[in-house]
Amino acid sequence: MRHLFSAFAAMMLVASGVAAQDDTVADSLRRVAQTVPLFASHDVLELRIEAPLTTIFKDRDQDSEYHPGTLSYVDDSGDSVVLDIRARTRGYFRLQKRICGFPNLHINFRRRQVENTVFAGQNRVSIVAHCQDNRSEYEQFTLQEYLIYRTFNQLTDKSVRVRLARATYIDTDGKRDSLTKYMFILEPFEMLAARHGWEVLEVPFVPPYQQDQFSLLLVEVFQFLIGNTDWSTFQKSAGQSCCHNGKLIGTMAGPVIPVPYDFDWSGVISAPYARPHPQAGVRHVRERRYWGICRPPEEFAPVFDLLNDRRAAIYELWRGLEGLEQRRLDNTLEYFDEFYQIINDPGKTKREILMKCRHVYRG
Repeated sequence: MRHLFSAFAAMMLVASGVAAQDDTVADSLRRVAQTVPLFASHDVLELRIEAPLTTIFKDRDQDSEYHPGTLSYVDDSGDSVVLDIRARTRGYFRLQKRICGFPNLHINFRRRQVENTVFAGQNRVSIVAHCQDNRSEYEQFTLQEYLIYRTFNQLTDKSVRVRLARATYIDTDGKRDSLTKYMFILEPFEMLAARHGWEVLEVPFVPPYQQDQFSLLLVEVFQFLIGNTDWSTFQKSAGQSCCHNGKLIGTMAGPVIPVPYDFDWSGVISAPYARPHPQAGVRHVRERRYWGICRPPEEFAPVFDLLNDRRAAIYELWRGLEGLEQRRLDNTLEYFDEFYQIINDPGKTKREILMKCRHVYRG
């Protein structure tokens, strides 16, 4: 991850002509990160990706190799833009063939080639793909996960931005049929951190009491909103720095901000492979379990107020996405209604949150 930040920083420094400060990201990097065109719009991109997909999908190791291809689209002027790329598989659980026949991808660009394109400022992007070619519900899962990211964007700018696209995939190996599916692109964590003048903190562990408390509680309550227990803000996944389905951004002198990602195991989506945390005490991901740490009741009020204030905007966001099936929309909003009933009823708040929180030493 450090090498990706270095590449991003070097690219931005060339563009801005200034040097980064030793202890933080330079103001010039922050300005560029805030204005990259890829995440400046929510218009759905129409992309064409040509690559040896059969070969790429056979390599599902953590250190899988990149393979050359092209990514093309038509820009706002009606001109065709063709970019040379390198692509490889990525991920952990969804990298398994039994789970996803079409896994998530990393795509690398040539830095100079993307100048003056929608991908300007991007070195490598992560793609969340549709997972299964012949099961339409999986494309719906992709749309739902995209909207979950957008929902967290409604609550804080210290969150991963995303861009939705319809991608037509062409297998240059000639062994897979071409197909067009929804996918979305994730903002690199290095770019997210740079927007705020910070860095990604590659550390094995930061105890909860050393993290920004409002940001931590917001993540915990947000995960309760979507019905997710597949995360931790202070425990790492195997072979990674902190945290499980989350990253820490900021500085070691503070603040330390937790940022969640990977929401496919949430109750909102209810993917067939999703399971609640084995210690959560529930049998299905659709059953909510508050997975945050215990804290005094009064600390929840500002976060509950924010969720209530943004409720209409969140619902409108979900209603406004073309392509999401009405049945899934209705189920999602009903699920959100249940959450709002809990946080706006002191008795339910006590039973479902205060009495089910996790007791973790806070210092």
